[in-house]
Amino acid sequence: MYTSLQSAIAAAESESKPLSQIALEAESRDLGRSIAEIRDALGRALTVMRRAVEQGLVGDLKSASGLVGGDAAKVSASVAGPFAGSPFKDVLARALAVQEVNAAMGVIVAAPTAGGAGVLPAVLTGLAAARGIGDEKLIDALATAGLIGAVVAERASLSGAEGGCQAETGAAAGMAAGAATEMLGGTPRQVGHAVALAQQGTLGLVCDPLGGLVELPCVFRNATGAALALAAVEMALAGVEFAIPADEVIDTMGEIGRTMDVRYRETAGGGLAATPTGRRLARERLVQIKKGG
Repeated sequence: MYTSLQSAIAAAESESKPLSQIALEAESRDLGRSIAEIRDALGRALTVMRRAVEQGLVGDLKSASGLVGGDAAKVSASVAGPFAGSPFKDVLARALAVQEVNAAMGVIVAAPTAGGAGVLPAVLTGLAAARGIGDEKLIDALATAGLIGAVVAERASLSGAEGGCQAETGAAAGMAAGAATEMLGGTPRQVGHAVALAQQGTLGLVCDPLGGLVELPCVFRNATGAALALAAVEMALAGVEFAIPADEVIDTMGEIGRTMDVRYRETAGGGLAATPTGRRLARERLVQIKKGG
């Protein structure tokens, strides 16, 4: 697999292929599996993603702590906000839905992690539904997302414990932005700019889960990450070019993560987890969980 987006983009341009094809061919070489087998695996992942979206949008799930559940359905049904009836609102609801399933111990696809699992399926399935895009293009988009995620893992990290939430929700936003840009007809170069535009917006994002549970603020950060991804797609497809290459943005994320105070790396020792309300809720909910067995 490629260790830089620039090299993958260069290969795609020289061979007049989309990044998804470059990704599938590289994965096939590396794993000794046929492209058809890899696409089948991505299709199964897409099915799980869709089920999680559908399950979360029903609105009847609650996490073990009771802190999370039902908000995806509220956003989906609301007509009060400025984006009522728009794909933007639908994507936000889908991102919340997947994370509510995760918090309720349901089945999701870690894309790239459980903590950031709502962004990619929300952006891709939401835009596909709005534009009438079929599964073959969605599978291509997942291949592109996988390539982006592999580069982030190689050059920086996908772990909140290592790099903060910028390495989870931030990486997910970059994956979703790049994948959606290709799905909507963007060039490999535009995909690179979409990744850079999304991930620059999450640099320094801390991981501060209340009580160490992947619930608050994790669930809502997925909606924020999805919104950032949509903004990046919009800009990239309009021809906006970010001056810092995506690989350098990713490298910067890695450097920030390595130097970030340990309180802000999934320890629940800082950020929102350390606020008076955050500490109180964590105590109350952890006691509740213990009582429930």
